[in-house]
This record gives sequence, structure tokens and C-alpha cells, in this order.
Amino acid sequence: MKMMYGMLTALAPAAIFSVFAFGWDALIRIVVGVSTAIVAEFLYQKIAGRKVTATDGSAMVTGLLLSMAVSVSTPVYAVAASVAFGIVAGKQLLGGLGKNLFNPAMFGRLFYLFVFPDSILPWRPPFDVTTSATPLELLRETGQTNGYSILDMFLGRIPGSIGEISSIALILGFSYLVIRKFVRWRIPAAAFSVVLILAVIAGQNPLYHFFAGSLMLGACFMATDPMTSPRFEKGQLILGAGVGLIIMSMRWWGWQTPGVYVFTEGTTFAVLTMNLFVPWFNRLFKPVKKAAPKPA
Repeated sequence: MKMMYGMLTALAPAAIFSVFAFGWDALIRIVVGVSTAIVAEFLYQKIAGRKVTATDGSAMVTGLLLSMAVSVSTPVYAVAASVAFGIVAGKQLLGGLGKNLFNPAMFGRLFYLFVFPDSILPWRPPFDVTTSATPLELLRETGQTNGYSILDMFLGRIPGSIGEISSIALILGFSYLVIRKFVRWRIPAAAFSVVLILAVIAGQNPLYHFFAGSLMLGACFMATDPMTSPRFEKGQLILGAGVGLIIMSMRWWGWQTPGVYVFTEGTTFAVLTMNLFVPWFNRLFKPVKKAAPKPA
């Protein structure tokens, strides 16, 4: 519970900035996401006759993360439905906290991307009512990483999902998690290392890839979920590297839903795919206990 409330504290800077940038539209979706998560978990546990843990913070983290990963154009009903699906199908039906294979927020976001793919559009820049392309959409269209300045991307002056646009706010929150030792830092370290290497090989600005899209939120706050990430260091490094590789692959070659939406990156797919390997990583890299020396 302490770690979950620590996660909420770490996400607060990005959430607060999103409300400042997008106004009531962001606040309403965040409130709906968190509230839906608590209610969905409470109702399922009551109906299933399980111990009610809706106030332990884990449901609130799922609701907040998922509501921060949608756009302000997303209908409120789509946010609520996706959060409820993530809590029930991605967490409770798989055994509840600590037994679920997949990150519930990402599981809900996968539901959202396929059931409501057109609801994410149009993208609206912060502090504005007009719409424009995101940095990753410009990268896909032009092949160049000069659509927005690095400073604009770092500070949060770009269109994008509610909680993803301000890299500085996310870095501040992640730093808090590292200081409090609430997070497995090797996972994002490996993810960003792979993104750095691939961007340099492709002749692109690594900082553009660092600050664009959901890499920061996904690698630092979702892939590091202690319930769905490897327990041991080597497994954490491999999972992080896999997340970085899949994200960059999707940014360059992601597919399009005809007439609806272009998947410009694959953070959701990256985290959920690597979640599949976590049980194997835990068995493979489990330290072998040394046999006690035989008495002379």
C-alpha cells in the first residue's frame, strides 16, 4: 500500500500539469478514471466474495495511469469502459494484485485502442483549442525529428495524451520513486539505452524519441510495475531492452487501422508482450543457493 500511494505521489506532477495545460477536460477524465477503477474493483470483489482491497491504492494507480494515457478528445464513457476492463479482466479475473500477468493499465489501454481507436483523435495542443499532429505523427509523415523543439517537448508544449506531454514532470515523479526505492530503475535504464542506440544508428535525435509519445510514461511507470516485472536484475534489463526495441520498431514500422488511426508507437504492445516473459525470467534468473559446506 505504501508503494502504491508513493506511485500516486510520483504521478501527481504530470497529472497536475495536464490539468493546467488542458483544463477541465483533463481533470474530468482523470477523476472518471480513478473513480471507475475503485468502483469496478469494489463491485467485483463484493460479487466474487473476495476481500475488498479497493482502497489499497493499486486500483487508483491503474485508473490514473490509464486516464493519463488517453487524449482530451476521448469520450468519458470510453475512459470508464477501458479502466473497468483493465481492472476486471486484466487484474481481478487473473487472480488479483500480485497474481496478474499483465499490467492492468496497459491491458485496459489495449482494449481502448482496439474498441475505441478513433476516439483518441483529434489531438489538441496544451493551452489551445485547435488541433495538430503529435511529434510521432510528424516523424512518421516526414521521417525527420525536427517537428518540434526538444525544449517544447521537454516542458510539455506539444499535443499528445493527457499525462505524457511534459517530460520534466514525469522525470520529477520518477526521480521520487528512485529516491524512495519504489521502482526497478534498471527497466527504464535498459529501455532508454536501446532507444538511444537505435536512434543514433538511424541518424535521428535520441532526445526526440525520449520526449515524444508514451515512452517516458510507459518505461518509467508501467513497465516497472513490481507485480508484472521481473524480480531479478538480469530479467529487468532484458525486459527493459525488449520494451525499447518494440517501441522503436513500432515508431518506424507501426501499422495503420484503415481510415481510422495510425499506431505511431507501441508502448502498450511492448509492455504487454514483455509481461508474457516475466514468469520465465523469474525462473531463469533466480539465484541458485549455494550448498552448505560439509562438516570436516
